[in-house]
Amino acid sequence: MTPPTMRAVRVEAATGHVVVQSVRRPRPAAGQVLVRVAAAGLGRPDVELVAGRGGLRPDASGWRTLGREVAGVVAAPGAGVDGWPLGRRVALRSSVRMPRGRFALGVDQEGGWADYVVAPVESLVLLPDVVPFEQAAVLDVVATAWSALARTGGLRPGEAVGIWGVGGLGTHAVQVARLLGAAPIVAIDPRPEARQRALGLGADAALDPEDASFDADLRGVNGGRLLDVALHAAGSGAPQVLASLATDGRAVLLGGSAAGALGDVVDPWADGKCLLGHAGPLPEDVPLLLRLITHRRLDLSSSVTDVLPLEEAPAALERLVADDGRTVRVVLRPGAAPALPGTG
Repeated sequence: MTPPTMRAVRVEAATGHVVVQSVRRPRPAAGQVLVRVAAAGLGRPDVELVAGRGGLRPDASGWRTLGREVAGVVAAPGAGVDGWPLGRRVALRSSVRMPRGRFALGVDQEGGWADYVVAPVESLVLLPDVVPFEQAAVLDVVATAWSALARTGGLRPGEAVGIWGVGGLGTHAVQVARLLGAAPIVAIDPRPEARQRALGLGADAALDPEDASFDADLRGVNGGRLLDVALHAAGSGAPQVLASLATDGRAVLLGGSAAGALGDVVDPWADGKCLLGHAGPLPEDVPLLLRLITHRRLDLSSSVTDVLPLEEAPAALERLVADDGRTVRVVLRPGAAPALPGTG
Protein backbone atom coordinates (compact mmCIF):
# COMPACT_ATOMS: atom_id res chain seq x y z
CA MET A 1 0.00 0.00 0.00
CA THR A 2 1.41 3.38 -1.01
CA PRO A 3 1.79 5.75 1.98
CA PRO A 4 -0.18 9.02 1.82
CA THR A 5 1.72 11.99 0.48
CA MET A 6 1.55 15.77 0.78
CA ARG A 7 3.22 18.86 -0.64
CA ALA A 8 6.07 20.55 1.22
CA VAL A 9 8.38 23.51 0.57
CA ARG A 10 11.92 22.24 1.12
CA VAL A 11 15.35 23.82 1.11
CA GLU A 12 18.65 22.10 0.42
CA ALA A 13 20.89 23.47 3.17
CA ALA A 14 24.13 23.24 1.21
CA THR A 15 22.89 25.25 -1.79
CA GLY A 16 19.87 27.23 -0.57
CA HIS A 17 17.83 25.67 -3.38
CA VAL A 18 14.10 25.84 -2.56
CA VAL A 19 11.56 23.54 -4.21
CA VAL A 20 8.01 22.34 -3.65
CA GLN A 21 7.95 18.55 -3.56
CA SER A 22 5.65 15.64 -2.87
CA VAL A 23 6.75 13.90 0.33
CA ARG A 24 5.34 11.33 2.72
CA ARG A 25 2.77 12.70 5.10
CA PRO A 26 4.11 12.45 8.66
CA ARG A 27 2.49 10.47 11.44
CA PRO A 28 2.37 11.81 15.01
CA ALA A 29 4.32 9.90 17.64
CA ALA A 30 3.34 9.77 21.30
CA GLY A 31 2.87 13.27 22.66
CA GLN A 32 2.62 14.78 19.19
CA VAL A 33 -0.24 16.08 17.04
CA LEU A 34 -0.67 16.06 13.27
CA VAL A 35 -1.96 19.48 12.17
CA ARG A 36 -3.54 20.21 8.81
CA VAL A 37 -2.01 23.56 7.86
CA ALA A 38 -4.48 26.32 7.05
CA ALA A 39 -2.00 29.21 6.92
CA ALA A 40 1.76 29.63 7.32
CA GLY A 41 3.70 32.88 7.61
CA LEU A 42 6.66 33.81 5.41
CA GLY A 43 9.01 36.65 6.29
CA ARG A 44 12.53 37.98 6.26
CA PRO A 45 13.84 35.45 8.85
CA ASP A 46 12.99 32.69 6.37
CA VAL A 47 15.18 34.40 3.78
CA GLU A 48 18.00 34.31 6.33
CA LEU A 49 17.47 30.60 6.91
CA VAL A 50 17.64 29.85 3.20
CA ALA A 51 20.80 31.94 2.88
CA GLY A 52 22.49 29.94 5.62
CA ARG A 53 22.46 32.70 8.25
CA GLY A 54 19.68 31.49 10.52
CA GLY A 55 20.96 28.27 12.06
CA LEU A 56 19.05 25.89 9.80
CA ARG A 57 19.72 22.23 10.65
CA PRO A 58 18.90 19.86 7.78
CA ASP A 59 17.82 16.25 8.11
CA ALA A 60 20.08 13.32 7.16
CA SER A 61 19.40 13.95 3.47
CA GLY A 62 20.58 17.57 3.68
CA TRP A 63 17.09 19.04 3.29
CA ARG A 64 14.57 20.68 5.60
CA THR A 65 10.91 21.66 5.22
CA LEU A 66 10.59 25.36 6.02
CA GLY A 67 7.86 27.17 7.92
CA ARG A 68 7.98 28.48 11.50
CA GLU A 69 4.67 30.37 11.76
CA VAL A 70 1.71 28.02 11.48
CA ALA A 71 -2.02 27.84 12.13
CA GLY A 72 -4.41 25.04 11.27
CA VAL A 73 -6.63 22.31 12.66
CA VAL A 74 -5.91 19.09 14.51
CA ALA A 75 -5.88 16.21 12.02
CA ALA A 76 -4.69 13.36 14.24
CA PRO A 77 -3.60 13.36 17.89
CA GLY A 78 -0.80 10.96 18.78
CA ALA A 79 -0.83 8.43 21.60
CA GLY A 80 -1.29 9.96 25.05
CA VAL A 81 -2.64 13.27 23.73
CA ASP A 82 -5.88 14.38 25.37
CA GLY A 83 -7.95 17.53 24.97
CA TRP A 84 -7.12 18.17 21.31
CA PRO A 85 -9.90 16.56 19.27
CA LEU A 86 -10.08 16.38 15.50
CA GLY A 87 -10.89 19.71 13.91
CA ARG A 88 -9.78 21.85 16.85
CA ARG A 89 -8.38 25.21 15.60
CA VAL A 90 -4.81 25.80 16.75
CA ALA A 91 -1.79 28.05 16.37
CA LEU A 92 1.70 26.66 16.90
CA ARG A 93 4.50 28.15 18.95
CA SER A 94 7.58 28.00 16.74
CA SER A 95 9.91 27.05 19.55
CA VAL A 96 9.27 25.15 22.79
CA ARG A 97 11.54 23.63 25.40
CA MET A 98 11.34 19.85 25.58
CA PRO A 99 12.93 17.36 28.00
CA ARG A 100 15.57 16.51 25.40
CA GLY A 101 16.16 20.05 24.15
CA ARG A 102 14.39 22.79 22.24
CA PHE A 103 11.95 22.02 19.42
CA ALA A 104 12.33 24.62 16.65
CA LEU A 105 9.73 24.34 13.91
CA GLY A 106 11.18 24.72 10.42
CA VAL A 107 14.73 25.03 11.76
CA ASP A 108 15.76 21.72 13.29
CA GLN A 109 12.38 20.01 12.78
CA GLU A 110 10.14 19.80 9.73
CA GLY A 111 8.18 23.03 9.37
CA GLY A 112 4.71 24.08 8.35
CA TRP A 113 5.12 25.12 4.71
CA ALA A 114 3.27 21.95 3.85
CA ASP A 115 -0.19 20.44 3.81
CA TYR A 116 0.46 18.86 7.22
CA VAL A 117 2.96 19.27 10.04
CA VAL A 118 3.71 17.27 13.19
CA ALA A 119 4.32 19.22 16.39
CA PRO A 120 4.62 18.41 20.11
CA VAL A 121 1.42 18.97 22.03
CA GLU A 122 3.27 21.55 24.15
CA SER A 123 3.47 23.84 21.11
CA LEU A 124 -0.29 23.98 20.52
CA VAL A 125 -2.34 27.05 21.43
CA LEU A 126 -6.13 27.06 21.20
CA LEU A 127 -7.23 29.47 18.46
CA PRO A 128 -10.53 31.33 19.02
CA ASP A 129 -13.00 31.29 16.15
CA VAL A 130 -12.86 35.10 15.84
CA VAL A 131 -9.16 35.03 14.86
CA PRO A 132 -8.64 34.23 11.15
CA PHE A 133 -6.04 31.61 10.30
CA GLU A 134 -4.08 34.14 8.23
CA GLN A 135 -3.67 36.44 11.23
CA ALA A 136 -2.91 33.54 13.56
CA ALA A 137 -0.04 32.61 11.25
CA VAL A 138 1.83 35.81 12.19
CA LEU A 139 1.36 35.47 15.95
CA ASP A 140 4.88 34.15 16.47
CA VAL A 141 6.54 37.33 15.19
CA VAL A 142 4.10 39.48 17.17
CA ALA A 143 4.96 37.50 20.31
CA THR A 144 8.65 38.14 19.66
CA ALA A 145 8.02 41.88 19.43
CA TRP A 146 5.85 41.79 22.56
CA SER A 147 8.34 39.88 24.68
CA ALA A 148 11.31 41.92 23.44
CA LEU A 149 9.70 45.20 24.52
CA ALA A 150 7.48 44.23 27.44
CA ARG A 151 9.67 41.59 29.06
CA THR A 152 13.30 42.00 28.02
CA GLY A 153 13.21 45.77 27.51
CA GLY A 154 10.81 46.45 30.40
CA LEU A 155 9.09 49.22 28.42
CA ARG A 156 6.86 51.31 30.68
CA PRO A 157 4.06 53.81 29.91
CA GLY A 158 5.40 57.22 28.97
CA GLU A 159 8.87 56.00 28.03
CA ALA A 160 10.40 56.96 24.70
CA VAL A 161 11.15 54.03 22.41
CA GLY A 162 13.00 53.78 19.10
CA ILE A 163 12.53 50.84 16.77
CA TRP A 164 15.29 50.21 14.23
CA GLY A 165 13.98 48.24 11.25
CA VAL A 166 10.22 48.29 10.66
CA GLY A 167 9.79 45.20 8.54
CA GLY A 168 7.65 42.37 9.87
CA LEU A 169 8.93 42.33 13.44
CA GLY A 170 9.46 46.07 13.72
CA THR A 171 6.02 46.86 12.35
CA HIS A 172 4.47 44.78 15.10
CA ALA A 173 6.81 46.35 17.64
CA VAL A 174 5.24 49.73 16.80
CA GLN A 175 1.80 48.31 17.60
CA VAL A 176 3.05 46.68 20.79
CA ALA A 177 4.78 49.87 21.94
CA ARG A 178 1.54 51.81 21.50
CA LEU A 179 -0.36 49.14 23.41
CA LEU A 180 2.16 49.44 26.26
CA GLY A 181 1.75 53.22 26.42
CA ALA A 182 5.16 54.28 25.11
CA ALA A 183 5.51 57.97 24.19
CA PRO A 184 6.91 58.92 21.82
CA ILE A 185 7.33 55.95 19.47
CA VAL A 186 10.01 56.55 16.85
CA ALA A 187 10.23 54.19 13.85
CA ILE A 188 13.63 54.16 12.18
CA ASP A 189 14.15 52.70 8.71
CA PRO A 190 15.85 53.85 5.49
CA ARG A 191 12.91 52.68 3.36
CA PRO A 192 10.17 55.31 2.80
CA GLU A 193 7.40 52.71 2.44
CA ALA A 194 8.29 51.13 5.78
CA ARG A 195 8.36 54.51 7.53
CA GLN A 196 4.98 55.48 6.10
CA ARG A 197 3.43 52.19 7.25
CA ALA A 198 4.81 52.69 10.75
CA LEU A 199 3.17 56.12 10.97
CA GLY A 200 -0.13 54.59 9.91
CA LEU A 201 0.10 52.03 12.72
CA GLY A 202 0.77 54.52 15.49
CA ALA A 203 4.37 55.70 15.41
CA ASP A 204 4.72 59.34 16.45
CA ALA A 205 7.63 59.88 14.08
CA ALA A 206 9.50 57.97 11.40
CA LEU A 207 13.14 58.80 10.71
CA ASP A 208 15.73 57.77 8.15
CA PRO A 209 18.84 56.56 10.03
CA GLU A 210 21.02 57.64 7.10
CA ASP A 211 19.97 61.31 7.24
CA ALA A 212 22.70 63.68 8.41
CA SER A 213 20.16 65.32 10.70
CA PHE A 214 19.16 62.06 12.39
CA ASP A 215 20.54 62.85 15.85
CA ALA A 216 18.94 66.29 15.93
CA ASP A 217 15.65 64.95 14.57
CA LEU A 218 15.54 62.23 17.22
CA ARG A 219 16.03 64.75 20.02
CA GLY A 220 13.46 67.03 18.41
CA VAL A 221 10.80 64.33 18.54
CA ASN A 222 11.45 63.69 22.24
CA GLY A 223 11.74 67.21 23.63
CA GLY A 224 15.52 67.27 23.42
CA ARG A 225 15.99 63.93 25.16
CA LEU A 226 17.32 60.62 23.90
CA LEU A 227 15.55 57.25 24.16
CA ASP A 228 14.64 55.19 27.20
CA VAL A 229 14.36 51.95 25.20
CA ALA A 230 15.71 50.98 21.78
CA LEU A 231 14.82 47.85 19.85
CA HIS A 232 17.21 46.74 17.11
CA ALA A 233 15.39 44.61 14.53
CA ALA A 234 17.51 45.65 11.54
CA GLY A 235 20.55 44.18 9.82
CA SER A 236 22.86 47.05 10.72
CA GLY A 237 23.08 50.20 12.78
CA ALA A 238 23.70 48.74 16.24
CA PRO A 239 26.22 51.45 17.27
CA GLN A 240 23.67 54.12 16.34
CA VAL A 241 21.11 52.38 18.56
CA LEU A 242 23.35 52.57 21.60
CA ALA A 243 24.39 56.15 20.89
CA SER A 244 20.69 57.12 20.84
CA LEU A 245 20.05 55.91 24.38
CA ALA A 246 19.64 58.26 27.31
CA THR A 247 21.42 57.66 30.60
CA ASP A 248 20.17 54.35 32.06
CA GLY A 249 18.52 53.48 28.73
CA ARG A 250 18.03 49.88 27.61
CA ALA A 251 18.81 48.47 24.18
CA VAL A 252 17.34 45.14 23.06
CA LEU A 253 19.26 43.58 20.18
CA LEU A 254 17.63 40.80 18.18
CA GLY A 255 19.88 38.39 16.30
CA GLY A 256 23.60 37.72 16.22
CA SER A 257 24.20 40.11 13.32
CA ALA A 258 23.37 43.10 15.51
CA ALA A 259 25.71 42.05 18.30
CA GLY A 260 28.47 41.40 15.77
CA ALA A 261 28.07 44.90 14.34
CA LEU A 262 28.88 46.55 17.67
CA GLY A 263 32.63 46.06 17.51
CA ASP A 264 34.54 48.61 19.57
CA VAL A 265 32.59 51.59 18.31
CA VAL A 266 30.78 52.33 21.55
CA ASP A 267 30.87 51.27 25.18
CA PRO A 268 27.33 50.01 25.85
CA TRP A 269 27.74 50.35 29.60
CA ALA A 270 28.73 54.01 29.57
CA ASP A 271 26.31 56.20 31.57
CA GLY A 272 24.51 53.13 32.88
CA LYS A 273 23.24 52.02 29.50
CA CYS A 274 22.09 48.42 29.40
CA LEU A 275 22.61 46.11 26.41
CA LEU A 276 20.16 43.20 26.43
CA GLY A 277 19.92 40.04 24.39
CA HIS A 278 16.50 38.58 23.75
CA ALA A 279 15.77 34.89 24.30
CA GLY A 280 12.33 34.83 22.66
CA PRO A 281 8.70 34.71 23.82
CA LEU A 282 7.52 32.89 26.91
CA PRO A 283 4.88 30.12 26.56
CA GLU A 284 2.14 32.40 27.87
CA ASP A 285 2.80 35.21 25.39
CA VAL A 286 0.81 33.82 22.43
CA PRO A 287 -2.33 33.11 24.55
CA LEU A 288 -2.01 36.63 25.97
CA LEU A 289 -1.90 38.15 22.48
CA LEU A 290 -4.91 36.10 21.45
CA ARG A 291 -6.86 37.60 24.37
CA LEU A 292 -5.86 41.07 23.26
CA ILE A 293 -6.97 40.33 19.70
CA THR A 294 -10.24 38.77 20.85
CA HIS A 295 -11.08 41.84 22.94
CA ARG A 296 -10.03 44.24 20.14
CA ARG A 297 -7.00 45.68 21.88
CA LEU A 298 -4.73 44.49 19.06
CA ASP A 299 -5.56 44.45 15.35
CA LEU A 300 -3.48 42.31 12.98
CA SER A 301 -5.67 42.82 9.92
CA SER A 302 -2.96 44.90 8.22
CA SER A 303 -0.18 42.45 9.06
CA VAL A 304 -0.83 40.14 6.11
CA THR A 305 0.45 41.75 2.92
CA ASP A 306 -0.38 38.84 0.59
CA VAL A 307 -1.97 35.41 0.78
CA LEU A 308 -0.41 33.02 -1.73
CA PRO A 309 -0.72 29.34 -2.61
CA LEU A 310 1.99 27.02 -1.31
CA GLU A 311 3.56 26.66 -4.77
CA GLU A 312 4.51 30.34 -4.83
CA ALA A 313 6.77 30.12 -1.76
CA PRO A 314 10.07 30.07 -3.75
CA ALA A 315 9.04 33.17 -5.71
CA ALA A 316 7.87 34.90 -2.52
CA LEU A 317 11.26 34.32 -0.91
CA GLU A 318 12.99 35.88 -3.90
CA ARG A 319 10.64 38.84 -3.73
CA LEU A 320 11.51 39.49 -0.10
CA VAL A 321 15.21 39.67 -0.89
CA ALA A 322 14.60 42.87 -2.85
CA ASP A 323 11.65 44.12 -0.81
CA ASP A 324 11.32 47.92 -0.64
CA GLY A 325 9.52 47.94 2.70
CA ARG A 326 6.02 47.24 1.45
CA THR A 327 5.83 43.69 2.82
CA VAL A 328 4.98 42.91 6.45
CA ARG A 329 4.19 39.21 6.15
CA VAL A 330 3.25 36.91 3.30
CA VAL A 331 0.98 34.03 4.26
CA LEU A 332 0.98 30.72 2.43
CA ARG A 333 -2.34 28.89 2.24
CA PRO A 334 -2.23 25.23 1.20
CA GLY A 335 -4.97 24.13 -1.20
CA ALA A 336 -5.67 21.89 -4.16
CA ALA A 337 -2.70 21.69 -6.48
CA PRO A 338 -1.34 19.65 -9.39
CA ALA A 339 0.93 16.66 -8.81
CA LEU A 340 4.50 17.50 -7.88
CA PRO A 341 7.83 15.68 -8.26
CA GLY A 342 8.75 13.50 -5.30
CA THR A 343 11.92 13.33 -3.30
CA GLY A 344 12.65 9.76 -4.31
